[in-house]
Amino acid sequence: MGDYNLKSDDELFLLTKKGNHRAYAILYERYWAILFRYARKILQNDEEARDVVQDVFVMLWSKAENLEIQISLSSFLYAATRNSILKIFQRGKVKDSYLNSLSAFIATENNTTDHLVRDRELAKRIEFEIAALPPKMRAVFELSRRSYLSHREIATQMEISDKTVKKQMANALKILRLKLGTFLFLFF
Repeated sequence: MGDYNLKSDDELFLLTKKGNHRAYAILYERYWAILFRYARKILQNDEEARDVVQDVFVMLWSKAENLEIQISLSSFLYAATRNSILKIFQRGKVKDSYLNSLSAFIATENNTTDHLVRDRELAKRIEFEIAALPPKMRAVFELSRRSYLSHREIATQMEISDKTVKKQMANALKILRLKLGTFLFLFF
């Protein structure tokens, strides 16, 4: 077959189409470094440039039998390299867009979830502290805050004086502020 190094690109490509490994190896040796420098110049990344050139040569070997190249082989290889680089840029834009939207979603979800967890924890703590109040004080407090009764209505319903209702409410609020105040400070 003669010296492969003396053959033209077209001759080597025709031999490659027929499955000639030596012809393919010569094309690889001729163009790998040139295509690598081209890809590296655009990508500014040696690893990605190597991957692009490797993919181009893998495509050339695997599809050689069915490839019909209408331009010079060097132009074809440059175009294939450029297209691979453009795909990387496109995937990068899609990835960046996806990561940005995912970050925004996570921030919103974490914030919302965090607030829900805090609210539930606070509600549990408040209920616990109300339940710990002395029975009569708790009853006055619950009638005021949950049933929305006035001091007079509570006094009438519980058959105690207005002053006692006011005193019980003041004491309940004082106790809850003391117990929940520190908790609220630590909680938020």
